[in-house]
Amino acid sequence: VTSVIHVDFGAADRPKYVVLEGAVRQAVVDGTLPVGTKLPPVRELAWTVGVTPGTVARVYRALTDAGLLEASVGRGTFVADRAPPPPIYEEFQPLAVDSTPHRTGGDVDRVDMLSPHLPAVGQTGLIRSLLAEIAADPPSGLMHYPVFAAERPTREAAAAFLRNDALGPLEPDDITLTHGGQHGIALVLQTVLRTNRPTVLVEELSYPGFRRLAELLRASVGTVPADEHGILPDALDDVATRTGARVLCTSPDLQNPTLAVMPLERRRRIVEVARRHDLQILEDDCYLMTPSGIDSFRKLAPERTWHVSSVAKTISPALRLGFAMAPPSAQMALRRSAEYNAFGLATPMSDLAAKLLVHPDLRAIMDAVRDEVGRYVAIARDGLRGHDLRCRDDASFLWLTLPPGWRASAFCRAAEGAGVKLRAAEEYAARDANAPHAVRFAVNGGVTHASYARAIARLRALLDDPMEGPDV
Repeated sequence: VTSVIHVDFGAADRPKYVVLEGAVRQAVVDGTLPVGTKLPPVRELAWTVGVTPGTVARVYRALTDAGLLEASVGRGTFVADRAPPPPIYEEFQPLAVDSTPHRTGGDVDRVDMLSPHLPAVGQTGLIRSLLAEIAADPPSGLMHYPVFAAERPTREAAAAFLRNDALGPLEPDDITLTHGGQHGIALVLQTVLRTNRPTVLVEELSYPGFRRLAELLRASVGTVPADEHGILPDALDDVATRTGARVLCTSPDLQNPTLAVMPLERRRRIVEVARRHDLQILEDDCYLMTPSGIDSFRKLAPERTWHVSSVAKTISPALRLGFAMAPPSAQMALRRSAEYNAFGLATPMSDLAAKLLVHPDLRAIMDAVRDEVGRYVAIARDGLRGHDLRCRDDASFLWLTLPPGWRASAFCRAAEGAGVKLRAAEEYAARDANAPHAVRFAVNGGVTHASYARAIARLRALLDDPMEGPDV
């Protein structure tokens, strides 16, 4: 192979890795290196052409990202077949727990763990039956714009669905219906951010949707240091003083991506800081599948807390059904933001939610969803035993700190080469931050337990032998 890779480092005033990449690329494109050809190990090619192993690793990585090469764990690096890659989800016979004849997984070897995919354990059948009822006789009709007053049955159902002691007193008119949790966050920020170039505060590692929406609304984003219990109150005090921030975005019941749960005393200290700086709190409660039982910010500081929740991690993300609650003095402002954005939920969706959220079978289905998610989590916990894995049986994503020898981005590329898609810690950090060498991956309840276990085993092989990665 090395005899057909023609490299002349003196021919142009360019970095060596650029020259070497061009030579390998040309050999692949013109067929001198046919599909399936195994390239030399990094150190062997480095010695042959007279560059460092890091230069060769950089070239292999760039060409792998470009789709010209592919890395196979334990076997080496090969010239790739540039045909379109197979989909992450293949055709399959649906799982016995539900009759869903869609392309949602099954017994496959390529497993997408980027975002949670809830197992179907009866909710799809229930939703279909309720949709049939609504189609036959839609309570809200099919010829009217949605209006707040007509959504009263849906808000009553939502209040019954959400009500728990940790949330504080909740009445139907406290709720603004949204198109999922992300829309709820957007509505809150649109309502709260009023000054020119305001500042939104997030944790150093946080849900990317906070930053993306802040940037969309032309706000600055400030980051606040955190520990295993969440935001550090003294650090928040310092950052709020320096930035004059308007709102703090946080997920105290289950932080995304680290799964940290903020204890009650820490929440009380955060409230003290927020009151001192007149800081609004956006509380994102979209992740935990069972209530934490810890008093929410909405209960601790109702005068400044904007609470957002949804059914995406408990029933289905396909419905795009969420709920936003404003401080009492700002309820009308939040309601106006929702009406000015989209008038309201589509009336058939509002009718569906009114029936679904109080259906007598729903709680048992949600318990079954949580139990099944716990089985996937147990597979990951057992398969990655001995590694630094943070997980919960009632959470649909997991946080893995990588061992020495792996950087998050390199690990994600190697994992994708092995048929598993993950998210690097960098996706949850500010652009100029130093992210930890960690990855977040999710439960994929659309594939069989055996498929998920095989995917975890492939991750285990990468973790146990980082020198097998193509970047070393």
